[in-house]
Amino acid sequence: MIYFDSAATTLEKPPQVPRAAAWAMTHLASPGRGGHAPGMGAAELMYRMREQAAMLFHTGDPERVVLTSNATHGLNIAIRSLVRPGGTVVVSGYEHNAVTRPVYAIPGVKVKVASGPLFDPDGVYAAFEREVTPEVDAVVCNHVSNVFGFIQPVERIAQLCRERGKPFVVDASQSAGTLNVDLEGWGAAFIAMPGHKGLYGPQGTGLLLCGGEAQPLLYGGTGSLSARQEMPGFLPDRLEAGTHNVCGAAGLLAGMKFVSRVGTARIHRYERKLTGRMMDALERTPGIRVFRGEACQSGLCSIVVDGMDCEEMGEALARRGIAVRAGLHCAPLAHRTAGTQDTGTVRFSFSAFNRPEQVDRAAAVVRRLVREAKK
Repeated sequence: MIYFDSAATTLEKPPQVPRAAAWAMTHLASPGRGGHAPGMGAAELMYRMREQAAMLFHTGDPERVVLTSNATHGLNIAIRSLVRPGGTVVVSGYEHNAVTRPVYAIPGVKVKVASGPLFDPDGVYAAFEREVTPEVDAVVCNHVSNVFGFIQPVERIAQLCRERGKPFVVDASQSAGTLNVDLEGWGAAFIAMPGHKGLYGPQGTGLLLCGGEAQPLLYGGTGSLSARQEMPGFLPDRLEAGTHNVCGAAGLLAGMKFVSRVGTARIHRYERKLTGRMMDALERTPGIRVFRGEACQSGLCSIVVDGMDCEEMGEALARRGIAVRAGLHCAPLAHRTAGTQDTGTVRFSFSAFNRPEQVDRAAAVVRRLVREAKK
């Protein structure tokens, strides 16, 4: 099988990731729940995981790194911490449902969409300049669109938010592990990311980097201040109620070590190379629309085929052993912004483990399917 759905989950992991997770399952217990060796070993591993993340994402204090179950979990914490009922939120025109659904779930919330043209960072920034006004409670923006791979100007938006005194939340689901993510440099209130995509960790893991004050989403035992009925006031305990996913954290630590060793810039260049190769091959075929952004695009290629349903194309590719994502990708707002809400797209997304010959084979299959559909 050729797997081109890494924007959803990286399937091929560095071998040390499953080894670390399996080892933790039989050697480590719960951190903060006992003075015995398995419990203390778990606490040590959790701290090493936080240290690795703090180094990779420039958080300063490792205690500001919170283990979550995924990016959605972290985004819910961030949004609920900042946005009050009846409040106002600014989001980009390319947000995932992991942002928009938590926002709309807050009673009476007003959502302002800073919508700029696809692959136009200046246009997006200008939209945020218009929409970030005094009544706004928080600004939320993804670093990279999961539909089109559009790298949004988060550094400039972060600067705008600092100048106007507005807390900024970044969804780094598609950038953590391939682009620079900098909590302290951006001055962000929160940055959320999954562990199972560009960090090559297990599913069911994520990180929330905390630059601001956070309110718990879940309440329960933390192994600290157990005599109190209130959640601890300090991180990470305040946001980590219940038993930790220690096996997931072990795998995530191994994945982050792999990313640090290879280097995010190198991974990004390689994925961009594969993306360009795919786009060059598909653009030569009449009837295929390729969404291409050149310098402001990550390792992801979305297409629309004239007269062919994207789900049909995705299923046809799956039958031929090529795994892609087709449809709206849980991001209807992004499709409305780009004008593809009626068609969706077929998305090819790459990882450090894909190879150029896989791109060539998949592109040949797509071209053949398009030619056959026209007969």
